[in-house]
Amino acid sequence: MLQGTASDVGKSLLTAALCRIFKQDGYRVAPFKSQNMSNNSYVTPDGKEIGRAQGMQADACGIAATTDMNPILLKPSREMSAQVVVHGKPFRDLGAREYRESYLPHAEGIVKEALGRLRAAYDIVVIEGAGSPAEVNLKDRDIVNMRLAGWADAPVLLVADIDRGGVFASVVGTLELLEPHERERVRGVIINKFRGDASLLRPGIDWLERRIGKPVVGVVPYLPDLALEDEDSASLDGKRRLAGGAPSADRRLDIAVLRLPRISNFTDVDPLLSEPDTVVRYVASVADWGEPDAVILPGSKNTAEDLRFLRAAGLEAKLLAFAERGGRVVGICGGYQMMGRRLLDPEGVESAAAETAGIGLLPLETVFAADKRTERVTGKAAMKFGAGREVNVEGYEIHMGRTVALEPADAPFRLRPLRLPEEPGSWHRDGAMSADGKVWGTYLHDVFHNDALRREWLNELRADKGLAPLLEATRFGELRKQAFDRLAEHVRKHLDVGNIYRMMEG
Repeated sequence: MLQGTASDVGKSLLTAALCRIFKQDGYRVAPFKSQNMSNNSYVTPDGKEIGRAQGMQADACGIAATTDMNPILLKPSREMSAQVVVHGKPFRDLGAREYRESYLPHAEGIVKEALGRLRAAYDIVVIEGAGSPAEVNLKDRDIVNMRLAGWADAPVLLVADIDRGGVFASVVGTLELLEPHERERVRGVIINKFRGDASLLRPGIDWLERRIGKPVVGVVPYLPDLALEDEDSASLDGKRRLAGGAPSADRRLDIAVLRLPRISNFTDVDPLLSEPDTVVRYVASVADWGEPDAVILPGSKNTAEDLRFLRAAGLEAKLLAFAERGGRVVGICGGYQMMGRRLLDPEGVESAAAETAGIGLLPLETVFAADKRTERVTGKAAMKFGAGREVNVEGYEIHMGRTVALEPADAPFRLRPLRLPEEPGSWHRDGAMSADGKVWGTYLHDVFHNDALRREWLNELRADKGLAPLLEATRFGELRKQAFDRLAEHVRKHLDVGNIYRMMEG
């Protein structure tokens, strides 16, 4: 089990790395995180919803993801409230106190049963903790850190992020706040995201090992430009740095992604970060707007509230002016819903407001309902790109709203559930677009993970700037497979994997 001194110390990627290493060594391996709090979700092959990180880790293992790998997912929607997703299906929205006092005792059984099924099916289960195990106010009902390690009888490696500073204090302080039997379960420490000369760190490591009586099993250097998904929006500032500097007006495409307070499934734009002619910027204020070539409205866990943020920040006015000048705008899921004329929420599913005026870029109306659609889909982009051809697409839908056109509008996609055979009744139209095709929205998550579609769209942006098209499409799926192997090689080089095997053997 990997636990951390804090959130965003790198547990998810280190878990993926160990999963890949154990797979390479010939073991059947699976990831597990009992409770995940994230609006970045993943749809399993059977149409269930889990945390994106566990889906990514399952891919690192080379296996299909199941809800046993993340039986409880918390999706924050309002202040101090989250949608509780149990084994891939919404249970209900609960406040923090109600969840802790009423639901957590019931959740213990769900977690133990899911972990038991994984342990019966695989040689190794790599468990990821959440936040810090030293949250003394939460420990008595913990289902995701030390109590879980005890149920599993799992050796624990404590991960600390040296990049944020105070690494020795964070390790010593965490261990000091644990009970003696919990400290005994921690077998070693991983120092993550190191930059610089490792020899200068040696005296500190020697002191730490003497102080805590446990080994530092590795100092893992920071690994840049890794094309793998992040668990939550805490990583977005780092993504912005990785996406490059200011775009060159004559060579690079400048794509602005509106950074919503409740942004969800922002991994939809990850493939754009890997394109050689593209800079992606997350924009949260008018001061950040710049001169984008295209604007993306991403998903949201609370569409109406995030739309109010755009209005208050002046970003809606910027977006409307941009579209009126012929700018290209794409909305995905919640962003697509915002682009319509009205958002109706009569049952208070997402917001306390029964009706919210939309941005009005497309003639649409969305009504929120308690049932959630989660489905892997395949189909074709019905929009005709510059090459004048249809493009095959795959992705997934995950939304609680139902959107209808108030006026005739072309749909950019024609989709069907991946689980159903290809027959006339299985297809449905998805999304809407403007007459000139420059403004469009869709419920299709992972839309830009489709290489041909992504390159065709980027070439349209290039044509707008008078640039010649790029004929070679970046193969994002291949980049992702290479990223798993690159991550595993990097971590294997800097981690005492032999010692970790000995810990697992007791």
